[in-house]
Amino acid sequence: MIEMNFETARHNMIEQQIRPWNVIDPIALDALDTIPRENYVADNMKNSAFSDVELPIGCNQVMLPPKIEAKILQAVQVKQTDSVLEIGTGSGYMTALLAHLAEKICTVDIHEELSLQAQEKLSSEGFDNITFISEDATLNFNDTPGQSIAQRAPYDVIILTGSVSQLADHFKQSLKVGGRLFAVIGTAPVMEATLISRVSSEQYSYEVLFETEIPELENSVKMDLFEL
Repeated sequence: MIEMNFETARHNMIEQQIRPWNVIDPIALDALDTIPRENYVADNMKNSAFSDVELPIGCNQVMLPPKIEAKILQAVQVKQTDSVLEIGTGSGYMTALLAHLAEKICTVDIHEELSLQAQEKLSSEGFDNITFISEDATLNFNDTPGQSIAQRAPYDVIILTGSVSQLADHFKQSLKVGGRLFAVIGTAPVMEATLISRVSSEQYSYEVLFETEIPELENSVKMDLFEL
């Protein structure tokens, strides 16, 4: 097998996949260029790390395509002083991007195996501003075992890396005023990437960014069709 030049592949990913999808934010692009995506896939998939596809990472989970991850970063506008909550650690790649940009991040995954693997990878990359939690984040954060997440709330940024048919209130309520939440909301084949901003203690604004389809967040709240 011919060894790939990862630096060139990363540059091509940005120029051929990400910029054409109207991702132009220089901070997001710099993070994508800095964090080695190939380090967060299995050894036998490194040559596919920059492909515009979902990649399997174990536990029946996938790594999102680069352009989706780029769109997320551009939408939430992470600042160096931000506290971030990531729902769905997965491979740890998005975690690394967020940790590169934010002051601190709490990342949660229902699969302990994935959480431990990501922790090992990110520790080896030198990140020391990440808290790893393995639990079901779809539970109300005021209930056990979600208390560990609640203790770190509120957050400046919350990102759901899996889709939900409807967004549970406890995610929005864990935002600071002025905070931003990214979620893909809906059911296949109609899902909308949505940016939710907390305007005040009781008010939120909603902006649909684009249509897409990504795997569902495990145990997420199901939409009651009889309420439509």
